[in-house]
Amino acid sequence: MASNSYRIGVDVGGTNTDAVILDVRDTTGPQRGVLSFCKTPTTAPNVTDGIETAVRTVLTQSVVPPSQIGCLTIGTTHFINAIIEHDVRRLAPVAIIRLSKSFLREVPPFSDFPPALAKIMNGYYGYVDGGLHIDGSQESPIVEEQVVRECAAIRERGIDAIVICGIFSPIDDHFHQEKRVRDIVAREIPGADIVCSSDVSQIGFLERENAAILNASIMKFARPTVRGFRAAMKRLDLHCALYLTQNDGTLIDAPAAAKLPIRTFSSGPTNSMRGASYLAEGSGERTTKIVVDIGGTTSDVGVLLPSGFPRQASAYVTVAGVRINFSMPHLESIGLGGGSIVRVNEKAAVTVGPDSVGHFLQSKATVFGGDTLTTTDIAVRAGKEEIGNPDLIKDLDETIVSRAQARMKLMLERVIDQMKTSPAPLPVLLVGGGSVIAPAELEGVSSVVCPPCHSVANAVGAAIAKVGGTVDFIQSSTNKAVSEIVEEGKALAIDRAVGAGASRESVYVAEVDVIPLQYVNNNEVRVIVRAVGELSDDGVPLTNGTSEDDNTLEGGDEVYQEADKIQLSPKEENENRKIDINSYKPKIVINPETGVDEWVISELDLEWLSDGCYVLGCAGGGSPFSEFLRLRDQVRAGYKMRVIDAASLKDDAIIYWGGHMGSPAVSTERLANDETEQAVAELMEYYGHKKIDAFIDLEIGGGNGLQGLALGSTKHQGCPTIDADFMGRAYPTYWQTTLCAFEERALVPCAIASGDGKTILMTKTTNDEIVDRALRASCSEMGSRVGMAAKPTNKHAVLNYSVLNTISLAWRIGRTIACAHATNTISTVAEQMVEECGGSKAAKILFRGKIIAVERRLFKGHSHGELVIQQVQSSEQEDTSDLPVTPAVATGGILKIPFKNENIYAKHIADDGTEEYIATVPDLISVLDTQSGRALGVPEFRYGVMVTVLGITCSPRWTQTKKGLEIGGPGAFGYDIEYKPLGEYVEPRSVVLEYADKN
Repeated sequence: MASNSYRIGVDVGGTNTDAVILDVRDTTGPQRGVLSFCKTPTTAPNVTDGIETAVRTVLTQSVVPPSQIGCLTIGTTHFINAIIEHDVRRLAPVAIIRLSKSFLREVPPFSDFPPALAKIMNGYYGYVDGGLHIDGSQESPIVEEQVVRECAAIRERGIDAIVICGIFSPIDDHFHQEKRVRDIVAREIPGADIVCSSDVSQIGFLERENAAILNASIMKFARPTVRGFRAAMKRLDLHCALYLTQNDGTLIDAPAAAKLPIRTFSSGPTNSMRGASYLAEGSGERTTKIVVDIGGTTSDVGVLLPSGFPRQASAYVTVAGVRINFSMPHLESIGLGGGSIVRVNEKAAVTVGPDSVGHFLQSKATVFGGDTLTTTDIAVRAGKEEIGNPDLIKDLDETIVSRAQARMKLMLERVIDQMKTSPAPLPVLLVGGGSVIAPAELEGVSSVVCPPCHSVANAVGAAIAKVGGTVDFIQSSTNKAVSEIVEEGKALAIDRAVGAGASRESVYVAEVDVIPLQYVNNNEVRVIVRAVGELSDDGVPLTNGTSEDDNTLEGGDEVYQEADKIQLSPKEENENRKIDINSYKPKIVINPETGVDEWVISELDLEWLSDGCYVLGCAGGGSPFSEFLRLRDQVRAGYKMRVIDAASLKDDAIIYWGGHMGSPAVSTERLANDETEQAVAELMEYYGHKKIDAFIDLEIGGGNGLQGLALGSTKHQGCPTIDADFMGRAYPTYWQTTLCAFEERALVPCAIASGDGKTILMTKTTNDEIVDRALRASCSEMGSRVGMAAKPTNKHAVLNYSVLNTISLAWRIGRTIACAHATNTISTVAEQMVEECGGSKAAKILFRGKIIAVERRLFKGHSHGELVIQQVQSSEQEDTSDLPVTPAVATGGILKIPFKNENIYAKHIADDGTEEYIATVPDLISVLDTQSGRALGVPEFRYGVMVTVLGITCSPRWTQTKKGLEIGGPGAFGYDIEYKPLGEYVEPRSVVLEYADKN
């Protein structure tokens, strides 16, 4: 009998510890190979007692000798529970040292943290010279004296959890800047917990830094927890490998988990999803199902598609409201579990959670003789469960019981509705030890199903976890073929999976993504490869327990007390408040000096504009997210941004325009910066202009759609931004503008600035196309991202050559997305966008399906490639039959969308091979993430994402001249395709004019 035939899966929750023994050879029986399972209270102060009890019980019940166990795998919600609960006892304040000489200042750490969590973790942040460029060269070398000064500031504050985060640190294979700084910090602050961001996550600076911050904050709690796992294993005489499950359902060894606990943050919910699917396989109707896993502290809710696989999260995910770049199933967690505390105020109002007695349930809950009223007490008093001593709660007022039950019911219904993309009722798979508190019926739920062994689904998910290996690197393709680089990446990922404990013969490559990087000197490509396999018979060399004393359990005398409440200031409360979308109106005021109506931009306006600009980016233009954070922080600091209608411009107005140019990969690392402002200043100096009357965006699509607001902010030029742009979308080059369609040499004189002290001024040209080519060549030499300011224009050109009211259109599209989320109508968000864009004559839903292939390549500095979308089987779709879904222009077969930074055309290939171009540039083709309703850019295209393709008719500025179609139509991209308008253009409604008389 092979030793790995049996696996023990353990889930350590806030209230209960679950364990199963699984026979991997017998997965078809009614118990799906589960020989024995046990649920026991999670013990305190030493959690290892509960682990030991649970594992010993299943070993005894199954009569399987410890020597026959192939591995012990543990999943835990301990770490994420502390984050969700904002538990100041277990979260440490963090200091951050950023490595960059010239960048990162505009968007500081914690910019996108919820105020309460930032109040706990934001201990200090500072900057030192350092950072890399995208080609691996240094932006600046590390200066030790600067690091020493930062260490002194950190010591003064008594902080010993420290994050080091440098630009492009994940590709730093030569200078090892983060490691150098780590060594200096370790010398200056002995015993500190130091986290290098490159050890935590990959490219994407803000998301990587956020993940590193969460990781550093929880490390002091993680170490004794992991040591406790090892100690329990020792006492059980288990000599197999010890693993923890990671967010993606794969395994990580114990020492690595103690250093990188964030990799286990979502392991409990992931295991629950996989365990529920495994246990329910072959039973019940194959439809979309909601999985609700109720533990002792939280309820985690996810979606199982009819195929039996979890619905995946979008490109970025959030943990307790913090955005990070880990791949994991789409889950929502609320503070509701079997140990959640029930409170009654002086007015008899009842609240439930979010704090919990957790693993102290059997000592703190009233039914066990404690002094804390919990949801378990409510369930016992209501006759749903027979545990503890019911006599201890027999006098509990039935009104309190009914109100608590109503509150729990409402909490579950709300989070379930949040996960649905349609109001249609769906069945629920109910798992987890706290499931007893769930009501028998829920609004919006067709039935509640408990699969076999449902109470230990997490432990089952842990037992069936696979072993993974991932690589993510950037390499030049100048002297090596991309295919060769990919094969090297595959081999490395497979080796890493095998090194992590997978049997080589079972390993397969599950994911490959090749992303050419724009505007870089050596044709660099980013390669991401993920390989997975089954656990090897031999496991891996045991590393757990060799470097630390297993019996040294820090925090062993911990006793339960309510977590300190975080008190927010009035300003922080204001930032955290929720706004009623339906009643919100933009603020339009009359400027007393000019008499012009001006739209004063708010935080909510910026959020909607950000989402809308990405939709209008047609997959290009770069993500607006970091630009949104920069502008939101300016609004919070009291700066103002104003938008005016183009007709209100003075006849002699001096109008500047421009935006960012370069690689989106650089933007994700450098974050929003003031390069465009620097380019404008250079051009103003050349012209001798002392002030600017207004700014107009180069393009409304992507991050550049917010550039006008950034430059016009009172922090910079203090001028209004015109509700218009020179593209009505995003295009890959500066000469592809409506202004260039009407004017010759419209770009020069112009200036570009790198943001770190380098500027170039171009004053003459023979045509506009060569200007763009020259500037892009310079851009690649200046760090692959610059800001650009073009030749100032005038009111006549704006009124006659620009695309009007595009800021208004972006705002309306963003508001549509927000409303769809608020009303659970995401599945029809595309239909709602069609209405905002002028109705079915002006916009259309082109196709619905799943991305099945993404090809990327680099040519002359631009990201070229092709997206292939296939209409999926009904088993892979969520049921939306209750909603009036508009038929797509094309159904069946596949849709191919080539892109050059932006999407070029949409060609439908029917099942019989018939081909039809259903949309081409200059019309807009936007790919929406069906799950969120938000746009996907080229960097976010990946296999398996469910998408909806939206087409919008372009402005007639592109079609009323021959030159317009020459520079903006299919021929400009090398395609001999006749342009056929998608529909009739409808000019967007002006927000300024619509709301001016109503404020």
